[in-house]
Amino acid sequence: MNRRNTVILGGVAAGAVAAGIGGAALAFLAARRALRLYGEWSGRHGEDLRGQTVLITGSSRGLGLALAEEFARHKCKLVLCARNEAELARARRRIEEIGAEVIAVICDVSRPEQVEHLINSARQHFGRIDILVNNAGIISVGPLESFGVDDFREAMDVIFWGSVRPTLAVLPAMAESGRGRIVNITSIGGRVSVPHLLPYNCAKFATVGFSEGLHAEVRKFGVRVLTVVPGLIRTGSHLHAQFVGSHEREYGWFSLGSTNPFLSMAAERAARQIVNAVRRNRTELVLGIPARVLMYAHAAAPGLVTEAMALVNRLLPQADGGKLKKKGHESETVLRRSPLTHLGRRAARKFNQMEEPA
Repeated sequence: MNRRNTVILGGVAAGAVAAGIGGAALAFLAARRALRLYGEWSGRHGEDLRGQTVLITGSSRGLGLALAEEFARHKCKLVLCARNEAELARARRRIEEIGAEVIAVICDVSRPEQVEHLINSARQHFGRIDILVNNAGIISVGPLESFGVDDFREAMDVIFWGSVRPTLAVLPAMAESGRGRIVNITSIGGRVSVPHLLPYNCAKFATVGFSEGLHAEVRKFGVRVLTVVPGLIRTGSHLHAQFVGSHEREYGWFSLGSTNPFLSMAAERAARQIVNAVRRNRTELVLGIPARVLMYAHAAAPGLVTEAMALVNRLLPQADGGKLKKKGHESETVLRRSPLTHLGRRAARKFNQMEEPA
């Protein structure tokens, strides 16, 4: 057999393997969806959360705010926290309008003394914390060459340590009472490392490991841990993401992807699914079909998916030598005002990502 035929046969075989993996993933997703619908139809709606105290980090905007609103609709008491005082005040008013009892505490979760103050404030006001949602995070977008050690350290401080510190602070009381829930908002980037998000991926991978290991160790105390693995969610957070390298081009691909209705999930829907997973005592929730397909494909053929990510990287903007950070709203182009990002602009207005409606 000559070399040309060998290459052709190799290509056919690779295509067959990829098709088989894709078909198996889709069949698995369809089966899971059918089971989920049956569970809802049969009336297993989960525990009533009425009256429970929920502390959500990073809850002044985005998914954290959407979660606060959803928990408020279930008659929970809310503890909000964030770094920005003005955003936090607006978020508190939103939750009060729903009718929930709520306090708001300024807190940078990367600062141990501020986390201690947050937990103490929650306990002084409500007496106990029933549910902790570790949601605070930052995201930096750009090529590896534009990042330094400090970028990795910052991501770990906010995302990883920002989950570990509040957890360790609430865990003794939960274990003593024999009940409690901890919800860790991770990312598909914590299961499959996506190009141009390396500091974020590293911190999310660490958080996934912490969350899954935590559940194994604290389940004996009656404490449950839910690991949430979202794909892209439309919250308008692309306006607050940090961009390095070629700012406008990096912002362009990231904003289009994070607001595309075929790739991203509405924040309200994500919040409903997360709260329902809490009520049903689930240990893992993967949000969005694209995230599920990518995760299961990586589990089945990690080498193939990693090579695919290398090909994706070739399509992304190349490093231009710059390490200056700019936020999304500083990197906008005419694309932002196009119909392609309409859903993202609407989400940004709804979830407190803008100072005033645009």
